[in-house]
Amino acid sequence: MTSQSAPSNASTETSSPKHPDAGQVLLQTEIDGFPVRRGKVRDIYDLGDRLLIIATDRISAFDRVLPTGIPDKGRILTALSVFWFQHLDCPNHLISSEIEDLTAVNDCRDQIAGRFMLVHKADVVPIECVARGYLAGSGWKEYQKFGTVCGIQLPAGLQESDRLPEPIFTPATKAQEGHDENISFERMTEIVGSATSEELRTKTLDLYKQASDYARERGIILADTKLEWGWIDNRLVLVDEIFTSDSSRFWPENQYQPGRSQPAFDKQFVRDWLETTDWDKEGTPPELPEDIVAQTRSKYIEAYEVLAEKAFPWK
Repeated sequence: MTSQSAPSNASTETSSPKHPDAGQVLLQTEIDGFPVRRGKVRDIYDLGDRLLIIATDRISAFDRVLPTGIPDKGRILTALSVFWFQHLDCPNHLISSEIEDLTAVNDCRDQIAGRFMLVHKADVVPIECVARGYLAGSGWKEYQKFGTVCGIQLPAGLQESDRLPEPIFTPATKAQEGHDENISFERMTEIVGSATSEELRTKTLDLYKQASDYARERGIILADTKLEWGWIDNRLVLVDEIFTSDSSRFWPENQYQPGRSQPAFDKQFVRDWLETTDWDKEGTPPELPEDIVAQTRSKYIEAYEVLAEKAFPWK
């Protein structure tokens, strides 16, 4: 395992951690005997009939994985995904996130506790299913030029971060490196077929509504989100993470103000700080300062605690 100590001001949020590894940073796992595929955040091990998905503490910005990790970020993402999988009425790939059920791996069990999901294998649909309820990010950039988002015509005169008349479904292709590419619904049907496309649009928008209604009741705006789906036994099920601060824009409702970008429960501190450096976004990214690490960790934990309505157990 590749790990690093947490910055001193990022690990003092409570005086008695629940586990000796709480507050530590895990950048990469090494589990012998199983094939592994590494994403920007997750290490995915093939256990034969199942997959072991381990969320590390890696963090990316501007399509680059940064050299500095965020303490317990992987545990926060995992805990929030597990919460949503259990809360929402939708089939998913999760088998267990309990350490006693992880019998195939003997080494490193303590270090990956809280940050893994044991899941069924699925035939993953090669489309990112994005639901947008507000005008932000790449959607806002496209709207400024063309008055559309992924080819969907929107009313004139909207401001950045405005709530849309109704949520829209905007698919994207899954990129192995770099940005996913927004595509039209018509292009999606060419890739996966019309029946699958219609089902994915309906299911994605339905889950977005469920999650956004739940979040708003707790003072959080779910501006948009990205879902992934796969086929298991001829049934579409949710895979990967779901409604986390890495895959969604969460905004505090009491600070919401259209016409500008919004404060968020995500890695905005990281992006904003990087914009102040001389990094060209192409070479090796700089190390993050301790205060940026601490603020980012705090925002991720806050989102989990508000949504799950319980304390994060790894403080």
